[in-house]
Amino acid sequence: MTTKKVERRIKIKYRVRKNVNGTAERPRLSVFRSNKQIYVQVINDVTGTTLISASSKGLEAMPKIEQAQKVGAQLAEKAKAAGITNVVFDRNGYLYHGRVKALADAAREGGLNF
Repeated sequence: MTTKKVERRIKIKYRVRKNVNGTAERPRLSVFRSNKQIYVQVINDVTGTTLISASSKGLEAMPKIEQAQKVGAQLAEKAKAAGITNVVFDRNGYLYHGRVKALADAAREGGLNF
């Protein structure tokens, strides 16, 4: 990735994070997308703790979109077990399409509201 692309994403990330904060009632669902994996965390920003996390480690044999869908469903399952139903979605500066959109749709289908 070029540095301009990374700098652009970081600028967008800070602009979004200025308005998106997670609380105990409605934690923040943060997405990190690397070239090979996708990681998701549900974070309470008031205390600075990660409540739930999921990643695509171990799912390398399938296409990346399917990986993101499985991670979204897995996260929704864990969130239900922890009693979390409402979250704030933080796309972390990534465009809302492809893997990020697939993950969000799968999490919604699993029962998360955002």
